[in-house]
Amino acid sequence: MQHRVERGEGLCVFCTQLSTNDEMIVAHTNEAEYRSFVANRKNEALQSRMIVMPVPYNLRVDEEVKIYEKLVKASDLSHVHIAPHALKTASIFSILTRLKESKKQGVDLLKKLYLYNGQTVEGLKDTDVKELRAEYPDEGMSGLDPRYIINRISTALIRRDTQCINALDVLRAIKDGLDQHASISKDDKERLLNYISMARKEYDEMSKTEIQKAFVYSFEESAKTLLDNYLDNVEAYCNWQKIKDPLTGEEVDPDERLMRSIEEQIGISDNAKRAFREEILIRISTYSRRGKKFEYHSHERLREAIEKKLFNDLKDVVKITTSTKTPDEQQLKKVNEVIARLVDEHGYCSVCANELLRYTGSLLNR
Repeated sequence: MQHRVERGEGLCVFCTQLSTNDEMIVAHTNEAEYRSFVANRKNEALQSRMIVMPVPYNLRVDEEVKIYEKLVKASDLSHVHIAPHALKTASIFSILTRLKESKKQGVDLLKKLYLYNGQTVEGLKDTDVKELRAEYPDEGMSGLDPRYIINRISTALIRRDTQCINALDVLRAIKDGLDQHASISKDDKERLLNYISMARKEYDEMSKTEIQKAFVYSFEESAKTLLDNYLDNVEAYCNWQKIKDPLTGEEVDPDERLMRSIEEQIGISDNAKRAFREEILIRISTYSRRGKKFEYHSHERLREAIEKKLFNDLKDVVKITTSTKTPDEQQLKKVNEVIARLVDEHGYCSVCANELLRYTGSLLNR
């Protein structure tokens, strides 16, 4: 008989056999209390009858978000709106505190975090997860627990006259709580402040992407048009063929400038461009064999490249629109369209939508 208890609640599991074959007590404790129990020689008789099951903290961002969503929903504060990405940003911080630096070349904590979360990470494969987990068998047995994070989220939620909180509010509450945490040393605090900074940078990127999607009119159509143009040129390039100019109808070489303008968004070097393009064609072929349609988001890196390309093309418009204190009629119309799209399509309320717009504008003007 086995019974698992999430150590995300600060617990460890052990089982004690009472009789020959049909009874077992399942109990749980934290690791420090267990070590104290084992160190007491009066308990030696029990130790040989115990089956110890260490249960580490959760190490997947998406699962951590679910923990916070469940706890907030069950609280008396569920009426306060939580902006998109606020709980994800808190989860990124939480998981960072539980991970250990890998000795594997090219793997930093953020790459490790996203790989553990099942996301595509350039230069790494799913098989690398096993290698990384084997590097530290006790990974997840330390770090901040969900109780601390949800307590800090609650602190942000209970502020007077609060209608909505965003990721910055949550990170600020987490930071303020470090001084009140009894077991955090000065060195630990410096390390945790660095993780807050890392989570903040990830939120900055999420903010830019969110605004990008809201600013691009008919984003899916714009992305599809750019994708089709890119794929037409990639196919011609890889097959050593010409491509028909849509305006003149003449046969011309593949548009290298267009392809590189997209690939450079995600750091694809000139030497790596052919391998990347061939990888895209292989993915398209795989989708075709399975009867599936290849979309711009079917390849994570290509999706990122297309979104960044579209956003960079609009960056000047976004900067002007978001930073102008007295927007003209046309700019005001654009701002209202963006806010409406954030509310209608991305889960924002009018409060956090306006805050996101101002915040992203400040990021772009730095």
